[in-house]
Amino acid sequence: VQLQASGGGLVQAGGSLRLSCAASGRTFSSYAMGWLRQAPGTERDFVAAISGNGVSTKYADSVKGRFTISRDNAKNTVYLQMNNLEPEDTAVYYCAADDSWYYSSRLTTTRSYSYWGQGTQVTVSS
Repeated sequence: VQLQASGGGLVQAGGSLRLSCAASGRTFSSYAMGWLRQAPGTERDFVAAISGNGVSTKYADSVKGRFTISRDNAKNTVYLQMNNLEPEDTAVYYCAADDSWYYSSRLTTTRSYSYWGQGTQVTVSS
């Protein structure tokens, strides 16, 4: 599967952005999807994940209540709605796909994902 992330940009603290990740290839619903992010000088961290059918979701504690992951399987797209953004959210955001559709705790680890998009920069100014 090929993944193309978009929607990043510069926003003030407290603002919102919606990231999109368009997929092509095998049946989109057969992949669980995740968003991960990497700030300069740090490791890539888990942000959110969603099962192939969209029923199960998981969030990192740092974004819970502010970010929402969703997907539209008819459009082969996964989204990350980010509200009340903080300067600490500044990072390159990556979408990624796992070869299985179901949710499990494996999706909170970066090594679980087999396919990666190119990343989109999110910068939050204070």
